[in-house]
Amino acid sequence: MQAVMLCAGKGTRMRPLTYTRPKPLLFVGGKTVLEHNLETLAKCGVEEVILVVGHLSELIIDFVKRSWKGMKISFVYQSQQLGTAHALYLARDLVEDEFLVLNGDDLYSPGDVQRVISATSPSILAKEVNDLSNFGEVKVNESGHLIEVVEKPRDRKQGLANTGCYFLSKNVFDLIASLKPSPRGELELTDAINSLAEEEDVLVAIARNWLPISYPWNLLDANETLLSELEDSNVEGEVEEGATITGPVVIGKGSRIRSGSYIEGPCYIGENCKIGPNCYLRKYTSLEGNCKVGNCVEIKNSILLKGSKVPHLSYVGDSIIGAYSNLGAGTKIANLRHDGESIKVVVKGERMDSGKRKLGAIVGDCCKFGVGTLIAPGSVCGPFSWTEPGSYVKLLLGPFTLLRRDGTEERIDENKLVCSLSEEERRLFEIAKRTTC
Repeated sequence: MQAVMLCAGKGTRMRPLTYTRPKPLLFVGGKTVLEHNLETLAKCGVEEVILVVGHLSELIIDFVKRSWKGMKISFVYQSQQLGTAHALYLARDLVEDEFLVLNGDDLYSPGDVQRVISATSPSILAKEVNDLSNFGEVKVNESGHLIEVVEKPRDRKQGLANTGCYFLSKNVFDLIASLKPSPRGELELTDAINSLAEEEDVLVAIARNWLPISYPWNLLDANETLLSELEDSNVEGEVEEGATITGPVVIGKGSRIRSGSYIEGPCYIGENCKIGPNCYLRKYTSLEGNCKVGNCVEIKNSILLKGSKVPHLSYVGDSIIGAYSNLGAGTKIANLRHDGESIKVVVKGERMDSGKRKLGAIVGDCCKFGVGTLIAPGSVCGPFSWTEPGSYVKLLLGPFTLLRRDGTEERIDENKLVCSLSEEERRLFEIAKRTTC
C-alpha cells in the first residue's frame, strides 16, 4: 500500500518555531511529527510513502535520509504553494490505483488510519470536535456517507471536523485537473472530495485519536497526550543517588540526573541532557536532547528543543523553548493571568485567544535572555531575539531583535552575532535570515 503525505506548507501559524524548521520536523512526545506518522503508517501496512515537500524541503529530505530506516520513501517538490489539491496532483505519476492521503503536520493513530483504510474506497476520516471554526466541517447523510466538506464555518459550533486523511483512487486526479482556484487562489483538495461525493459514495470514518497541530499550544496538547501513553520507564542514562523519579520517565543515553533532582513522570529526557542538581521537572515535560536544566529550576508541561539551556533559578511553565536558546539566571516565564482569563497570543500579526487558562511563551531558536528577564503569558519570541538583564517581554519580540531594559528595541548586528555562533547555530542563522525577510 502507498501513502501520500502533504508536507509542503510554510506553517505560518506555528511561527516562530517554523521559521527554522518545517512543521513535520517539530518535536513532540520524544519524536518529530514526521517520525510519529511514519511509524503509524508502517503499523498499518503501508510499504511506500511519497512526501510532497516545499518549505525548507532540504531539511525533511536530509532528516529522512539520516534518521529513517523503514518503508520506501520518495519525494515530490511543490515549488509554489498552490493548494493541497495541487500538492497531491504532483504525485499522480508515482501512485498506484488506491492510496492513502494525509497531512504531514497533524498526528494520526494507527487505529484511526486503519479505520479509513478498511472502509470501502473512497473514504474520509473525520472527528467530533467542540469548535469547528478552525476546521473544515464534514457533513454526513443518514447512511454515513459524505454530503460535503464546508471549509471553516465562521460560527463556533460542535460537529465533525475534516482530519485531512483520505483513502482514494487515481480517479481523483481527473477531478483535480478540472478544479478552479478557491477565493484564496488555491486548488483545494476538499473541492475535489466534494466533486467525488457527487459522483459516488464517500464513506466517513470516525477518528478517535487525531491530534491536530494548528497552533503552537496544540503542540503542548499533543505532547501531553503522547506522554500519557507511557506505561513504563526506560532509563538509559545515569541517575545519581539522591535523585527522585516518580511515574514513567524516558531518560536517553548519555544523560545525567544529578542528586536532588525531582522528576515527576510522565516525562521525556533525550540523549546527553544534564539535569540538576536540585531541580524540578513536572509532568508532561519533554527535552529533545543536549539540554541543560540546572540548580533551582522548575519546568512544567513544556517542550525544550535541542541544545536549549535553563541553567539557574528559573521557572518555565506551559512553554516551548527553541533549539540552542539560553535563559539567563532568574528568568521567569509566567503562564497565568491574575484575572484567570484565557491567554491571548499574537498569530500572524493578530492577537488570538488560545483558549488556554495557562500558557507561557513560544520561543524561537537561538534566543538569549539576560539575567532576571521576565516574560508575560502568551509571549512570542522570534529566533535570535535577545534581552538585556532585567527586561520584561510582553506579547511579541521579533526575530533578530534586542530588547533593552527600558523597553526599547533595536536590530541585532548580524555581523557581530554570527561570530559568536556554533556551526549548528550558524545553520539556523542562515535559515532564519531567509525565512524572516
